[in-house]
Amino acid sequence: MWSLDSDWYSPKSLLSSPAHYDFPGDRFIPNRSLMDLDQAQSLLTNRTRKFQNPRFDQKYRQKVDEKLNLDSEGRPFRMLVFRGSPKSSRKSIRHIDEMREEEAAALQNSTNQHRIRQLPKGEARILDAPNLKNDFYLNMMDWGKKNVLGVALGSDLYLWNAENRNVVKLFQAIGGDYPTSVAWSEDSQFVSAGFLSSKLQLWDAETSKAVRSLEGHDGRIATCAWNGHILTSGSQDKSIINHDVRARNNVISRLHGHSEEVCGLKWSGRGNILASGGNENLIYIWDSAKMSSSNFLYCFDDHRAAVKALAWCPYQSDVLASGGGTQDGCIKTWNVQKGTCISSIDTKAQVCGLEWNRHHKEILSGHGFSTSTHQNQLCLWRYPSMTNVGCLNRHASRILHLSQSPDGLTVVSAGADETLRFWDIFGPPSQEGSETSELDNLLSLKISPIR
Repeated sequence: MWSLDSDWYSPKSLLSSPAHYDFPGDRFIPNRSLMDLDQAQSLLTNRTRKFQNPRFDQKYRQKVDEKLNLDSEGRPFRMLVFRGSPKSSRKSIRHIDEMREEEAAALQNSTNQHRIRQLPKGEARILDAPNLKNDFYLNMMDWGKKNVLGVALGSDLYLWNAENRNVVKLFQAIGGDYPTSVAWSEDSQFVSAGFLSSKLQLWDAETSKAVRSLEGHDGRIATCAWNGHILTSGSQDKSIINHDVRARNNVISRLHGHSEEVCGLKWSGRGNILASGGNENLIYIWDSAKMSSSNFLYCFDDHRAAVKALAWCPYQSDVLASGGGTQDGCIKTWNVQKGTCISSIDTKAQVCGLEWNRHHKEILSGHGFSTSTHQNQLCLWRYPSMTNVGCLNRHASRILHLSQSPDGLTVVSAGADETLRFWDIFGPPSQEGSETSELDNLLSLKISPIR
């Protein structure tokens, strides 16, 4: 009869080892990673008679059984032994739980920061913009990917470099003509300018030279939008023209749908859908593959005033936001795949511009005429709930245009008060305390005129 120690179930080699072991789980559950479960299953369930090779005698077989079933001290050795794994750099379950709790707390803290995210108290910079045309239907400002802002002031087109603050006058129109729309190409090599006289020109920003004139319209060109090498223009003549800037015959398609001036154009991020807004309060959705037939996908007629403000959602490619003029004042979101209106809010103010926040699910609106408190304000809305985060009221007159910096952190607003105001409104939540003095705000305000 065997005389067993109280710890007979543990191999002697394990007990005498200087290594330390941890047992991260329930102590009654064995560590399966240290077991040969296939062999254990076979030994426990095999009821067949053992096969004995006649070439090996009984003494040899006894030695093999001892090696397999007894430990080095001659005590029985069980296959399903419970033993821990050597301690390593692996975290125990308790440590893992603590890490998960810390991550959950960090996530909750981040969520709370998002919920209490506040608008800046003032502008980051103000530029003087004399002779800026006070015309709702025009689109006279655009911020290119090379961090250069193009803005039309009277008969002149200026380029302002946001990195070195240099200002260049690209051209001056003559004979009473003036630019009515400005748009950078996707690579920011060219800037397009539509004119009151129905001209459409391409200018090389590096050489400050006109490289091409594009024909086709009979009225002022109020809006332009780029899609690769295709420049799309909308005019007071009610037409939309797609120009291939590489081809000698630049007009590749002409779209007819609007019954009044086309004042808003935006290509989707994937470049497959064009949205156009008109002075007859309509939005048309066009498929890039079917433009030669002038057949539109959808016509949205829910607005009650001109639609100039259009913006495609950066994280839902099929969602379009639109804003209506003074008699409408609504911001609407649309699903262009289904042709349905997702949401609508009444801001009770003319919507002159819309910009999506690429860092948070928010959208910024610029407003003009109104009898409500939103007049001449910038308003930030949380998406998709469209609840108001806050408003900024620094312009003395209506806001005409909005544009966004290439990094998506800053928005510039152009007002009828002839100022350009830069807002660090789209960045991460501020880590600074809310107790900021008015003196600090004044010292941080940088004012530079464009003259």
